[in-house]
Amino acid sequence: MPTDFRVLSVIPPMTQLNTPYPSTAYLTGFLRSRGIDAVQEDLALALVLQLLTPAGLEAVRGRVLAQPEAQRSGSVHAFLDQFADYRSTIGPAIAYLQGRDSTLAHRIAARGLLPEGPRFSALDAYVDDGSGDPLAWAFGALGVQDKARHLCTLYLNDLADVLRDAVDKRFEFVRYAESLASSQPTFDPLAAALAAPPTLVDDMLSDLTLGAIHRHKPTLVLLSVPFPGSVYAAFRIAQAIKAHNPHIRIALGGGFANTELRELSDPRVFDFVDFVTLDAGERPVLSLIEHLHGQRGRQRLQRTFVLENGAVRYINFAEPDIPFEDVGTPTWDGLPLDRYLSLLDMLNPMHRLWSDGRWNKLTVAHGCYWKKCSFCDVSLDYIGRYETATAEKLADRIQQIVEETGQTGFHFVDEAAPPKALKALAEELIRRQLNISWWGNIRFEKTFTPELAELLAQSGCIAMSGGLEVASDRLLNLMKKGVSVEQVARVTKGFSDAGILVHAYLMYGFPTQTLQDTVDALEYVRQLFEAGCIQSGFFHRFSCTVHSPVGMDPAAYGIELIPLPPVSFAKNDIGFIDPTGTDHDALGQGLRKAIYNYMHGLCVEDDVRRWFEHLPQQVPRATVKRGKIAKALATHH
Repeated sequence: MPTDFRVLSVIPPMTQLNTPYPSTAYLTGFLRSRGIDAVQEDLALALVLQLLTPAGLEAVRGRVLAQPEAQRSGSVHAFLDQFADYRSTIGPAIAYLQGRDSTLAHRIAARGLLPEGPRFSALDAYVDDGSGDPLAWAFGALGVQDKARHLCTLYLNDLADVLRDAVDKRFEFVRYAESLASSQPTFDPLAAALAAPPTLVDDMLSDLTLGAIHRHKPTLVLLSVPFPGSVYAAFRIAQAIKAHNPHIRIALGGGFANTELRELSDPRVFDFVDFVTLDAGERPVLSLIEHLHGQRGRQRLQRTFVLENGAVRYINFAEPDIPFEDVGTPTWDGLPLDRYLSLLDMLNPMHRLWSDGRWNKLTVAHGCYWKKCSFCDVSLDYIGRYETATAEKLADRIQQIVEETGQTGFHFVDEAAPPKALKALAEELIRRQLNISWWGNIRFEKTFTPELAELLAQSGCIAMSGGLEVASDRLLNLMKKGVSVEQVARVTKGFSDAGILVHAYLMYGFPTQTLQDTVDALEYVRQLFEAGCIQSGFFHRFSCTVHSPVGMDPAAYGIELIPLPPVSFAKNDIGFIDPTGTDHDALGQGLRKAIYNYMHGLCVEDDVRRWFEHLPQQVPRATVKRGKIAKALATHH
């Protein structure tokens, strides 16, 4: 490779604030293992840290004051009224969340330091235990650090509301401008947003982008776009690069492209980027680099969209993918690991793992070993191509990452980590006396015996998440989950008994799901909390995707798809008509409320119908007997 060739991988806003999204770490580690000069930047974090400074808040205030007073929201009024306090506390609050000034905890926790906007009214929802402190039940007398972090998170959420209400209506810390990209059949909404005058946030992002380009002087920029909420900013970054350095080549890839851009045909996308790649990035990027060096013709690119004579063309020269064993070790070199923010928006000890603490993200295997679930994109590469690495190889990667980052927390980000691979890895970690903490995502299948749960705990496993989806055996069969509710209860109880926290992914609105099914599912979930099988959960609304078995054969699931308009940009979710006619939106409200209370240990004994009191119709009682889960656990022991 010529010495002046450099690849810059970028994480665009917004992904996560507590830890870097792992895609650039994987790509950078892989490219370096092939002798290519590769660097990375997290512009999502950089943007937030620039907004949340005294100067950033001054700029926000300037935009607010330019707004007619009648249009200002409650959050904006609170911000203006307490502006001096916001300006003087933003530096200390950020330093505290970055773990650079832990002594501030006492002042923050006493609620005398930070200005409080509308988000703090959430604290009124908690029951006061008589101590005068509505958070005493959650943090007790000693959890001062955590309590302070929770209050700081509410304070940042207030500021995010101000940014959204007064500066950029699309702004959010996680799902930034998501609606512009998610399943948008045409590029029109994005094109219009990108042609509009830049907001304060856009201007800051542009400056940060040009700063990164100036520092690294890349030949090729890779924009890794995992979610719809990072698409708009990725295009703004590309726009800034093209305006100032048109010779720099830009490729866009990542989870969003892999799922939504498979039928891309709008040439306007290529006004911003030169290439769009699909699926695992290693092979397409390597071919792209060889192509840009003149070592490979354009016809030999892999899984790459290009613009040719004004039309979009997909090129996929047949060549094997890089085996998972050979993708190298991810590297976080170049990412400011000490600047990430440990937020605490959810008080539940399992739920907080997603936003609190900096976890090294690693994959145990590529794809899913089950790949049968009917709601899942089983036809796509990220699920369908299943490959593993040996336990020795994984333990080597873990050791290398600990040496590089100095941090021993790992989040295994598999679709579903295979039990055999986890067992072998646990034994290897114990054999090497490698002391790490780790958590991951699995299928709650019977292979995870109490003995295996004990072994995993011994190796450092602190938490597990897994899909229970719809807690109904009829629907689990229809989904081809390969598990039953009672089996899930036994597996999760085994984990809990081993001291491992358990989170259940739950789903509602699956084809043919009735009101009765939903009430029964919630009764099962209530019993799982009551029996100590799970500590945390989240209800997702089922969405039908074009790549899933449901989307490919709707008749088998008793539904009819709503035809999509012609697609030239993003295609993923597809609407459907379910003859049962259940109002899932109204049910979702009750389900979310129930799970929120269960996670805080509240109202777990109550009849589940209480969560649906807002519904106009009579809600049927659960057909599931109240002690069913307890009985299933007792008969098994």
